[in-house]
Amino acid sequence: MRSAACFALLALLASQAAFAASPRTNYLLHCSGCHLPSGVGNPPNVPTLHDELGRMMAVEAMRAYLVQVPGSSQTALSDQDLADVVNWVLTEFNAGTLPGGFRPLTAGEVARARQTILADPLKYRIKHWKDYGD
Repeated sequence: MRSAACFALLALLASQAAFAASPRTNYLLHCSGCHLPSGVGNPPNVPTLHDELGRMMAVEAMRAYLVQVPGSSQTALSDQDLADVVNWVLTEFNAGTLPGGFRPLTAGEVARARQTILADPLKYRIKHWKDYGD
C-alpha cells in the first residue's frame, strides 16, 4: 500500500514537471502579445527587449525594474518562472550587451522586487537609467 502511494506521488510530480513551460514558452504566452515573439516593441509604451536591457543590468536599480513594470509584476507567473523568463530575454535578446560577470535574477530577487509596484515606470526609468531616445 505504501509503495503504491509513493509511486502515485512520483507519477503526479513527474506529470507536473512534464507540463512545466519553458522560459521561451512562458515568454510567448505572457509577453509576446505586446513585445511580439521577436521582442520588438513600440517605445515608450511597449519597450523593445533587444540590447538595451543587457546594458541596464550594470545598474543595480534596473535589475528590479525589469520585474516591477506592470506587465512583469502583475503576471500570473511564479517568481521562479518570471525570473526564468527575464533571464531568457536577457540571454536571448541581449547577450552581446550584458555586463561582464552578469548574475541571473533569482526567484528571491523577483519576489522582493514585485512587492513594490511602480506607479510611474517611465519616471523610474528616467531617474535610474535614461529616457527613450537619449
